[in-house]
Amino acid sequence: MISGNRLLSCDNQELQQLTEEISLQFFQRPFKHKITFNSRLRTTGGRYLLVTHNIEINPLVVSKSQQLLVGVIKHELCHYHLHLMGLDHTHRSLEFKRLLLATQGVRYVPQLVSTKKRYIYVCRHCGQRYFRQRKINTEKLVCGRCRGKLRLQAHLEP
Repeated sequence: MISGNRLLSCDNQELQQLTEEISLQFFQRPFKHKITFNSRLRTTGGRYLLVTHNIEINPLVVSKSQQLLVGVIKHELCHYHLHLMGLDHTHRSLEFKRLLLATQGVRYVPQLVSTKKRYIYVCRHCGQRYFRQRKINTEKLVCGRCRGKLRLQAHLEP
């Protein structure tokens, strides 16, 4: 059974052990490959590698919640077990959706990092607003709606 608060500071070895427990408990099949944290993952909770059969997990998932981590592991294990059984393991397949529902894995991960829009530009002619993360050259770029000139309305600090 999956224990309580041991996931607050989880390393690769504990993650491996947890994944093996979840695999046996919810899938009745062993997990025979590696699962590791990959800090380069930004917008996804985890990924299943088809060639090596390994799983990578975004370490930011651990900081969100223990329940979310278990859900992401179940999601990746659905890909893993379906692929090894020779079934369609893609998100759109009926087998994947049924297995994910049966194991109570998460379908989507909430946003892990904030992507705040720092710059707001407004068209001087039609008033169309544009939200951007980076500063743009208002001498070169124009409004996509009316071709009018843009002006910087606000610069928000992150």
